[in-house]
Amino acid sequence: MWGRLRKTLLERLGKADEIDWERASLDSASVPAPGGPKDRPEPDGQRQVSSKRHVVVDRNGIPLAVIHTAANVHDSKALEEAVDAVSPIRKPLGRPRKRPKKLHADKGYDFPRCRKALRKRSITPRIARRGVESSERLGGHRWVVERTLSWLNRYRRPKVRYERRADIHQEAFLELGCALICWRYVQRFC
Repeated sequence: MWGRLRKTLLERLGKADEIDWERASLDSASVPAPGGPKDRPEPDGQRQVSSKRHVVVDRNGIPLAVIHTAANVHDSKALEEAVDAVSPIRKPLGRPRKRPKKLHADKGYDFPRCRKALRKRSITPRIARRGVESSERLGGHRWVVERTLSWLNRYRRPKVRYERRADIHQEAFLELGCALICWRYVQRFC
């Protein structure tokens, strides 16, 4: 239900031409899970007691997609799933859009397979290169995803995963938090 609500709000923003498809940003944040199950075993036999959420936002910080993984899943392995999680959104004119023109990400996504996956989807990768350039260069475009992640932290339930089942955390509380952020944009622009 919450995913459908967020999708409806995104459709409304799309019809008002408030979603900027020129640039998108992707980042992740770890979420402590004191009451949840241990997600996956680490190589040394320890169990994780946290989760990670990956958010794709447009240039304004509107959450286009959110996915949930175990905390020990590397950011680069969740890139394709996060980009593919963006659902088609109608615009005032033309076909529904699903892909941004450029995707900004930090050094955690600097792998040839990530760049190849984005190019395969006709998205220009703007990823900081490890050991070559600092993340500050892309900071002017990536701060919106950091801001959206902090907006999600305003809400108690998405900030800490208390649920034992990951699907409840993902499908209910993360989607609800993203829907509330979208609702603020609808109130402001539509």
